[in-house]
Amino acid sequence: MKSGDFPDVIHLAVGQPKGLTETFVKDNNLTDLTDVLYMTVPGESATVGDKIIPGFTDTSITNPYGDGKTYLMPMFYSPCGLFYNAGLFEQKGWDVPKTWDEMWALGDKAKAEGISLFAYPTTGYFDALFYALLNETGGPEFFKSAMNYTDGIWQTPEAAKAFDVVDKLASYTEKTVPANGNKDNYIKNQQLILDNKALFMPNGTWVVGEMEKAPRADGFKWGFTALPALSQDGDRYSYTFFEQIWVPAKAENADLAKQFIAYLYSDEAASIFAKVGAVQPIKGMSDKLEGDNKLFYSIYDSGAKAAMGAFSTTDPVEGVSISDTVFGTVDSLVNKSKTKDQWIEAITKASDALRGALKN
Repeated sequence: MKSGDFPDVIHLAVGQPKGLTETFVKDNNLTDLTDVLYMTVPGESATVGDKIIPGFTDTSITNPYGDGKTYLMPMFYSPCGLFYNAGLFEQKGWDVPKTWDEMWALGDKAKAEGISLFAYPTTGYFDALFYALLNETGGPEFFKSAMNYTDGIWQTPEAAKAFDVVDKLASYTEKTVPANGNKDNYIKNQQLILDNKALFMPNGTWVVGEMEKAPRADGFKWGFTALPALSQDGDRYSYTFFEQIWVPAKAENADLAKQFIAYLYSDEAASIFAKVGAVQPIKGMSDKLEGDNKLFYSIYDSGAKAAMGAFSTTDPVEGVSISDTVFGTVDSLVNKSKTKDQWIEAITKASDALRGALKN
């Protein structure tokens, strides 16, 4: 691409280590795909927009410039929440916590038996947890304000509640996790759940495939839950991770690319993807799933609310990465090399720096 030879279609989600998709967004190097939503799916009578589950094209990821136009189309999606060994809970007679107070009480009970309450593959997995948590502490409008770096947002009571939860969760985290929280050893952290050395970990539905051949405790079976609520009558959220497919602004065959993307929302294409566990945000797809996927994708049918979106795109600011600052610091909270107040101060500084660089 550096030589000017661009693909017509790129399937690559935001949030990758090298940030290729974010670079295209920041450089305004994307083709407007809004008209794809109004295209009739090839071989069918419905339009693409008719088939997509509501909300998936109203996010700061798909519409990165806040102008009501869609530049990245939502592809495979996965509910993200807390995974655990349901077999262990049955053996111990433990209930899955519905509130954070119940979570801490269970953590104390598990600690007495030599089991940590929490683990995570890498700090990158805190995006889904933190986004869902912000929705719990302040609601969708507060979350939107936080994602747009609103002045003073990190000094609000709503933000304080979220920081308190993550800080306390860090104190309940298995101590070996930070050392293995990298692309080479993250499987070791996931293995903690299968070995009953930790109770919960944030993840997406792909973890089942990743750990399919891994050893596991007797009676192990996957369990999945949304985040606990802040109170008995509070909302519970599960973040929805989804991949994106898009067309570079300099693609030679943009019109054909749009037709191809429209086809990807056909029943024919969706059934091919579903055979290997890749589920698209198409109405009615969850009804066609079986086994573990049936459990995972029904989470929103069980009272959990869906959280979607991410930190808004900005022009590059040298030395500032909001994801590294917000999520990457969790390792430091666990090993106590940084305090909660230092974390909040760093987030505030990064947020302030990015506010003036927001894309308009």
